[in-house]
Amino acid sequence: MRLLGIDYGMKRIGIALSDPDGVMTHPLETIVVRPDGAHIEAIRKIADAYQVEKVVVGLPYNMNGTLGTSGDEVLRWGRHLEEVLGLPVVFWDERLTTSEAHDFLLGLKVKGKKRKTIVDKIAASIILKAYLDSENP
Repeated sequence: MRLLGIDYGMKRIGIALSDPDGVMTHPLETIVVRPDGAHIEAIRKIADAYQVEKVVVGLPYNMNGTLGTSGDEVLRWGRHLEEVLGLPVVFWDERLTTSEAHDFLLGLKVKGKKRKTIVDKIAASIILKAYLDSENP
């Protein structure tokens, strides 16, 4: 079963994809959020092209385990995405994944503007891999 991982942000959305066996992940794309909703259509096209069966959306919990305003926004957005795609959407704790993605890219000596353009899809891949690992211990 192929899954799509999403790191949702107000400006950019990171997209990652699992392999067909649901074991490995691949950072796929960073989509810019558009006021006209074109980003939703871009996600739909990716889901269709790769025959995705489930979507994993990173949920930004606070460090104390509560959901804040941004968490509520992601829940609303994810539920809307579920309706648009007609696919199940599950939410996964994304605490510290963006920091982990930045650290990973720093280790590869990716700097500045280049890092900014790919950090979200790396974070999406980390979120998706954590979810897959929990499903296949």
